[in-house]
Amino acid sequence: MCHTDLFENIISDRNPKLTSFLCTSLQKLLGTKLSFSTAYHPRTDILAERLIKILAEIIRIFCTYGLELEYSDSFTHDCFKLIPALELTYNTSINASTGNTPAMLEERWNPKIPVDTLKKDLVDIHPTPSRF
Repeated sequence: MCHTDLFENIISDRNPKLTSFLCTSLQKLLGTKLSFSTAYHPRTDILAERLIKILAEIIRIFCTYGLELEYSDSFTHDCFKLIPALELTYNTSINASTGNTPAMLEERWNPKIPVDTLKKDLVDIHPTPSRF
């Protein structure tokens, strides 16, 4: 959420952490609406679990990478500095079910990343079947 607004709507599975007095008061203060998914609805649960699994894997990879970072003063591990890169990675990855990136679905444009520029200059050494 480095460069995005507050959530307008949060969908929950009736998690007690989100239904507590503190959270409901904070949601009212921020103008956030809390919606609940259908209890034990397989499709909702699967989609949420898949997203959590993807994000957990990305975080694990980024935190492991963070262990290898060395700064001039000492060896440090600060994975919080990697959060913007993590966000960019997720938002520019094509989702198999939608065929689009989260950035395209939310912002209607994809951020330009360095690999896009490099792809233009690459020579395709593997011909397609139609080129044979």
